[in-house]
Amino acid sequence: MASGSTAARDQSQARALDVSGGPVRVAGTPFVHAGVTGTARERIPTVIIDEHGAMARAVAGRIATLIRERASAARPLVLGLATGSTPIGVYRELIRLHREDGVSFRHVITFNLDEYYPMRRDSIHSYHRFMWENLFSHVDIDPAHVHIPDGSLPRADVEAACAAYEARIAALGGIDFQLLGIGKTGHIGFNEPGSGEQSHTRLVHLDSITRRDAAADFFGEENVPREAITMGIATIMGAREIAILATGEHKAGIVRRAVEGEIDRAVAATFLQRHPNTTFYVDDSAAADLTRVATPWLLDEVHWGDALMLRAVTWLAAKCGKAILKLTQQDYADNHLTSLVARHGSPGAVNGLVFNMLGAKIRGKSKLPRGLRTICFSPHPDDDVISMGGILRKFVENGNDMTVAYMTSGNIAVFDHDVRRYLDFLVRLDAERIGGGSSVRALADTVHAFLDRKQPGEVDIAEVQDIKRIIRESEAVSGIEVMGLSKAHARFLNLPFYQTGKVRKDPIGPADVAIVAQLLREIQPDLIFVAGDLSDPHGTHRMCKEAIDRAVAEVYTGAQAAARPEIWLYRGAWQEWPVTEATVLVPLSQEELTLKIQAIFKHQSQKDSAPFPGQDEREFWQRVEQRNKTTARQLDQLGLAEYFAMEAYVIA
Repeated sequence: MASGSTAARDQSQARALDVSGGPVRVAGTPFVHAGVTGTARERIPTVIIDEHGAMARAVAGRIATLIRERASAARPLVLGLATGSTPIGVYRELIRLHREDGVSFRHVITFNLDEYYPMRRDSIHSYHRFMWENLFSHVDIDPAHVHIPDGSLPRADVEAACAAYEARIAALGGIDFQLLGIGKTGHIGFNEPGSGEQSHTRLVHLDSITRRDAAADFFGEENVPREAITMGIATIMGAREIAILATGEHKAGIVRRAVEGEIDRAVAATFLQRHPNTTFYVDDSAAADLTRVATPWLLDEVHWGDALMLRAVTWLAAKCGKAILKLTQQDYADNHLTSLVARHGSPGAVNGLVFNMLGAKIRGKSKLPRGLRTICFSPHPDDDVISMGGILRKFVENGNDMTVAYMTSGNIAVFDHDVRRYLDFLVRLDAERIGGGSSVRALADTVHAFLDRKQPGEVDIAEVQDIKRIIRESEAVSGIEVMGLSKAHARFLNLPFYQTGKVRKDPIGPADVAIVAQLLREIQPDLIFVAGDLSDPHGTHRMCKEAIDRAVAEVYTGAQAAARPEIWLYRGAWQEWPVTEATVLVPLSQEELTLKIQAIFKHQSQKDSAPFPGQDEREFWQRVEQRNKTTARQLDQLGLAEYFAMEAYVIA
């Protein structure tokens, strides 16, 4: 079991969102529903636990409790399990509970939700391999008790195998506890839009959005299987208890649809509204669109703090299509905001307060820091110029001592054809100018031989990984040179957690933290920029932030606490801070935005068609241009000064 201090910390993490914008601590364990949802609009009990480790401990702790209860009754526990990045934390915590607290899996029987078809069991992409690598090989489960749909069967045998899968579940009395994730289409398992409530284990065709989401794992959408074997909705709904997990801003819309929307075959997760014992676990980002978080004044009386007032008035202005200073008493009355006007005496008073709060966030170059030692931590080799190219240039012009620390190599995001192109250049240069040494030719032969036989998604050999790393490092230097910096200002940390050669990474460990801590001790920065964009589909930004947070906590303790740097959070290629959340809004001229885009262009391996574009098929520079202009346009529509473009930051 978790220690008393850990349990208390986890309990304090489970929360609803207070109407003032701050957290409310929920009494009892995260599995106590009372006081958690707080709104009739939420048709599935929903727990917000922002710290991912606490979420994993909560769910794994519940599973451990069930294992012990069943063991004491001499009965097996039947678990339904999911794959993907979200449940990995739960599996790691279960492994820890097994090793440190003696939780035994000898009497646990598992059934996995799904498997791609066709798929060899030993494939790097198979869920069979995923489960053994991430859970089963680390605990004392009987291999005979592990059930995973077999993606290697001949097509003629699949239907019978699916029926046998269902029969085995039924013979055991059904699933006791089912763990789920949720896809962007609302699918659970591979029950895509249109799946029926009475569906059982079967072969299905995968939705195009699902295949696009999986493209990164397969190094290209063309390599993603078009079919999968999945448990059906009826099979899942037959579980006695269900926990469904979602993290990240990119899941916010579908979480709200699943929790608050009508039941609809187009969104399979909505069927869980009919289940008597389902709990949704989400972090703050995935909860952002829930009514109690986004617009709590529509539900009940609220306590009007400044943060909530700012959100409410900005929302009202957008809804009414008016500038803030033009909002009237009727606008407030029609939208459940009369209590806000009453608190301040008049609409004009409220309008003026919010207008001035937004205006105070705007900082041009003259209002930005000067002469500070500054580190920009960039998770990937292009996040610096993509996310904060504008302020990076302004900080250079203001005479700040800048270091750009690239935390990972980003090598998996380089196409093989780029490796061939650079090798061809090296061979030609060697032959024509250097003398045709054998070392370059030997390297080329080794790399070409590997690439010629390489299977989609196969981990690159060391030589290829190094070439891809060097390609990205050279591009990163070219990018910051546009900003007025040089190679001397770049640090390539190459954190160990990233060096798996695969999309899925190792957890952040002491070695990662030590590298970041050493840089902090060396530079002794006054200010650091950190990626706060948690929508990165593969979690690298979140993991890099964890390494920085742990390093900061380690370095700035005791007598060093006073030297702790100011932390500015930027967001990456996926999303921007809303103007209501941002602490600082930095205007960019047309020339400054053009310079930023030119820096992004230097990352040639990511241009035209990046290996991991996410759901947005536009190039990164196009996203940046639209995002920065949209932020400026929003302020203009609210009645503030008109700017060409704008970046947003949160001072933590």
